[in-house]
Amino acid sequence: MDSVKEYLLSEELLPQLTDWVINLVFAIVIYLVGKWIAAMLVRWLERLMKSREVDETLVAFLTNLLYAILLTAVILAALDQLGLPVTSLVAVVGAAGLAIGLAMKDSLGNFASGIMLVLFRPFSKGDFIEAAGVSGTVEEVRIFNTVLVTPDNKQVVIPNGQVAADPIVNYSAKDERRVDMEFGVGYEDDLKTAREVLERICRDHALVLDEPATKIFVKSLGDSSVNFAVRPWVKTADYWTVWGDLLETGKVELEAAGCSIPFPQRDVHLFQSDTGSDSN
Repeated sequence: MDSVKEYLLSEELLPQLTDWVINLVFAIVIYLVGKWIAAMLVRWLERLMKSREVDETLVAFLTNLLYAILLTAVILAALDQLGLPVTSLVAVVGAAGLAIGLAMKDSLGNFASGIMLVLFRPFSKGDFIEAAGVSGTVEEVRIFNTVLVTPDNKQVVIPNGQVAADPIVNYSAKDERRVDMEFGVGYEDDLKTAREVLERICRDHALVLDEPATKIFVKSLGDSSVNFAVRPWVKTADYWTVWGDLLETGKVELEAAGCSIPFPQRDVHLFQSDTGSDSN
């Protein structure tokens, strides 16, 4: 026992033990203070972004990412204070990260695309969009995928890589939209009368905007009909209501004005062969 006590109090071990304890205390202080500073910075950034009405998905992602980076730096600083080989540890972690990245390249691609979607915000929650061949209302924008709800209430989860790779059509981005419709009348009908009917039904509809003005013109001469293009402007939220109303009202009013609405027809003529009677 005395020999152990003498060894612990020897001139060689005591300074080393003292230095180790001091370094341990400093490492703990570095970790605690660094963690507190990291949390304060993250809370400050979160308050700043919320005050500027930044998208909630972006706020959560950036704050979590910043906290992870800061906490990693604090831990490395604490380990360095203890005298551990931080450089080697960073190299090992980097090599492991590279291996994981190669194994999860598709997921990382979706992750990177998710960052781009959150940062540049081509659409927001509640927008009606068309992306990756799917049309629906945006329910949620996640880091790896985007969730859409189709008009028939089906939930579709699309990887962000596919969303970002294809053109995105945002039908809700603008307050106003143009309704593109087409009405056909017979070649024997009076085109002036047909135009007046179409102008009137657009003018009388409460949801059709005065500006921009509605455009009505002959678009084409079809096989069976003269086709009018009807282009009224409406609020985006009223698009389908106006489309359905004008389609129904247009048919009724055109027929009431004496205009026919042709449809393709085919006449089939049957000829009886006289071959049998000739042979007799």
